[in-house]
Parts: sequence; C-alpha cells; structure tokens
Amino acid sequence: MNLAGITHRPLSEQAYMVAEDKLVLSLKAAKGDLKKASLFYGDRVDREKQIRVTEVEMELTGSDQIYDYFEAEVKSDYTRICYYFSLEDYFGIKLNYSEHGFTDNTDVDRTEFFQYPYLRREDMITMPEWTKDMVMYHIFPDSFADGHRAISGQGNDIEQDGIHFRSNLGGKISGIVDNLDYISDLGANCIYINPIFKANSYHKYDTVDYFDIDPCFGTLDEFKALVKVCHERGIKVILDGVFNHCGPDFFAFKDVLEKGENSRYVDWFYKLRFPIERYPYPNYEAFAYVSDMPKLNTGNPEVCKYCCDVGRFWIRECGIDGWRMDVANEIDHEFFRQFKRAIREEKRDSFLIGEIWEDSTAWLLGDQFDSTMNYTFTNICRDFFAEEKITPSKFDERIQHMLHRYPRQVTLAQMNFLDTHDIGRFLSFCNGDESRLKMAFAFMMCAPGIPSVFYGDEKGITGLEECEYRKPMPWNETNSLEDFYKYWISLRKSSKALTRGSYRTELVDDKKRIYVFSREYENERKTIIINGSDSEMCLYFGENVNCAPRSVTIL
Repeated sequence: MNLAGITHRPLSEQAYMVAEDKLVLSLKAAKGDLKKASLFYGDRVDREKQIRVTEVEMELTGSDQIYDYFEAEVKSDYTRICYYFSLEDYFGIKLNYSEHGFTDNTDVDRTEFFQYPYLRREDMITMPEWTKDMVMYHIFPDSFADGHRAISGQGNDIEQDGIHFRSNLGGKISGIVDNLDYISDLGANCIYINPIFKANSYHKYDTVDYFDIDPCFGTLDEFKALVKVCHERGIKVILDGVFNHCGPDFFAFKDVLEKGENSRYVDWFYKLRFPIERYPYPNYEAFAYVSDMPKLNTGNPEVCKYCCDVGRFWIRECGIDGWRMDVANEIDHEFFRQFKRAIREEKRDSFLIGEIWEDSTAWLLGDQFDSTMNYTFTNICRDFFAEEKITPSKFDERIQHMLHRYPRQVTLAQMNFLDTHDIGRFLSFCNGDESRLKMAFAFMMCAPGIPSVFYGDEKGITGLEECEYRKPMPWNETNSLEDFYKYWISLRKSSKALTRGSYRTELVDDKKRIYVFSREYENERKTIIINGSDSEMCLYFGENVNCAPRSVTIL
C-alpha cells in the first residue's frame, strides 16, 4: 500500500458540512492503489467507554493523473463526530488510517481519531438559492449596445471638472435596457457587467469615482432603471468591483500627488515612495506596473470601510445582487471577510465572485468568496475541444482534479466560461470551427458550475487581441449558434440534475475520442455523450444511441 499517496485533511475540502446533520468526508489515495475504502464514524463524546462506530463504504468518485478520490456522505444525529478510515489494497493489505497515522488494529483512543469538533450551522458553506439555476450573460458595456439591436461604434470624450472620461465604441446603460428582451430570449437570468463607474479609460478599470456612473455610459437614474427592469424580468445584476487599485484622478491619489508626504491619504496606498515617479514606470505599487492604476492599501481600516461602503451603496441604492471582485488574489483576505459581511447585511442573498485565475482554496472557505472565475475550466476546454491537444482520458483526469479541489457547494457555484474580456475568443482558438465551440458550450451547460456567456459568443465573435475580442456586438449578424445556445441554456435550466447533480465518468475511449459522463440529482439522471471524432458513433446505454460527428448527445 502506497502510504505516501494517502491524504485526508479535517475541516477542509475533504471534510465539510452540506447540511446541519450531514457531512461529506473524503480522502485521496495513489491512483489504482486501493481496492476498497470504508469510513468508521461515531460520537466523539460517546458516554460509553468504548466508542460505538458505524461503517460506511466509500465511493470512488473520480481519478485524476495521480490520485483516486474516495467519498462518503454521513447523515447523523451526532453534533460532534470522530472518524477513521479502513483501507484495503489489491494485495490484501488492510490498514486503518486516523490522526494517529496508519495501524493494523482498531485499538486507538477516540482522541486520536480524525475530528469534526462540532457541526455548527454558522460554519456551513451556503449559496444564495437563486445562484443554483443561474445562467450568466457577461457584458462589456462599451462594446454591447447604445440602442435596440444597435451600437454606433463611436466613442466619446466627456470633460467634467477638468477630468476626461472616454469611451471607445459608444455602449451605454440604456443600450443594455433596450436589449434585455434579447438576453431573456437567449435564456440568461443574470447579467455581469464590467466596470461602469467614473473612470478615465474606456475599460473603466481606473476608477475616478466609485459612487457614480461614468458619463459615457449614462446616469445613476438610468442604472437604477436597468436594475428595476432586470428584476421585473427575473434577471439578477452583478457589478465589477475594482478595489485592488484606483485611477490617477481618484480623489485620494490626486491629494497625494499634490501634497506628497504631507497628504492625509498617504496610507491609502500600498508602498508609496517619495518623491513619486510615474514614468516610464511607477516607483510605487500599482496594477501590473501601470502608473495610472495605483494600488490601494485595503489593509488600512479607512480604505476598507470606504470600499465596504461602496459595496453597500450599490446594493442599497440600486438593488444590485452581487459583486465580482477584480484582481482578488492581490488583496488581503481580511478585506474580503469584511466586504462579504457588509454586503450580506444589506442583502442576505447577495453573491460574491473573485477574479482568481489559479487554485482559490484559500478564498473559498465560506468566509470570503462564494465563487471564483474558473479559468481552469476554460483552459481544459480549450485544450480538449478547441485545440484538440489532449485525449478524452487526459480531459477526464483534469476535470476530476478540478471537481475535487473544493467542497461540493463551491464547485457547483464556480463561474465557468469559455472566454471573457481578458482572453481571446474561444471560436478563434477553434480556428473558426463552430462544431468545436458547440461541443464546448454544450459541455459547459452540462457541467457543474455556473455557466457564463460573454456577449457575442452566440453570434460567432472571434479575436485574439484586445481590440478584436472586445469588438462591437454584431447585432445584424445571424447564424446557427444563437439557436444552439438557446436550446442548451433551456435544457440546463429545466434540469436539476444538470444544475445540482453529482458528476460521474461513465466511459472514456481515446481511440474513438468518446467521453461520457452522468449527472444525477434525487430521482433524475442525465447521461451526456461527447463524440469528438469525425465519424458517427453508435453506443449502447440501455438503448442504441447514434451520435453524430463532433456532437454532444444528452439522454
């Protein structure tokens, strides 16, 4: 038995609550090493001298390149649980595994079992109920619309109080309002909008005023009207919050530039150096060495309170439903704890997403983010569907690794997407082959997580450079993609198995490029067949199923 490959960490993604009386407990073992794994659990304060334990056989829920994942769900009246694992390999070796380590007998004191000290409801990770059926439509406001099915493509330069506010393509808040029928018809029930606050650049990531709408986009009253109409249509609204840095015309940074070390706002910024040098590169901390984006010191209580007040304001005054936090991995963790408490006080079911491109475990323990942007999902889909660089077995290994890195509730709430405002369009990585995009999109609609559509993907937008993938919405173009997107979005929203269910790999065939998995929730089960080959395939799943080339079939 490969003991070095066996791991379990209490109070982590391997031991967490899914209900007040229900725990999920799992462990990792070297791939192919264990024949069987069982869980033994009991009341850690059992009045009997010899603790009474219950056995639950664990299920092999998936395998990645290195590990097998075993999982058991425990429903118990105990509020304090201790437990250990019984393991058997293919050579007949049997060992028990606990906090004590590995042993071939059960004569271990209960204090040396693994412990889940108390099943407290406050420690359970919960998601707003509305997020469970969510399909997001991601809007880059400058590029989307300034009228009904229209965008001028003409930017603006508006001066107010000596500050210039610029746009590139002319998109407006009113343009989003005018096209909510289009978004509803597509099937999306949430819009995520990139920054709309006063800022110098067209992308609006260099904020000037966090409490007002950029004049190139419209007015505060127009935004309030947008949220009101969205809610009437059953559409939630999530805004982009840029609190890692601000813009050069933000009042506090202007004060520092004017007064230097004598400014009362010196500690509002991270590692300022005097005299301040802005060009060619800043001698102060900034976003990616961009001098016009000085880094805010969110560890300063004044700054933290200011940002939390911003978070509260847009929920209280406009009724938004959540925030996506920009450059979240460069901001201190305590800031997000306070920000989440602030917005939940304003709206109990508000939703908080972080922009983190890598593993986000440290942010997803329940006290900070509800979800993060799942770039791992994007990369896997690009490698398998778009560029066909990996086999179905490698695809499955990477998907399983992704699915097992967070607690179940978090995995189901991850923001999945094929592209965003920061990366090239997925169709370009497919070399324009719409069949590859369709397979990837259908998979996203069937996979665990919250699917997100970047504006215009459904119209076949391409581009690998910023000016291309942020191009104007091609309102006058039509193709088969729109109907395809509507069909799969509708299919997902009609199925609890696809929005809430477990994920199990059913068949992997590298030679035929076939991948089959299932989603199951309560009494509903969906089987999804991906035929990535150029040939029609006939497979048997209780009945003969003909699968067209480069297609996804759902049973």
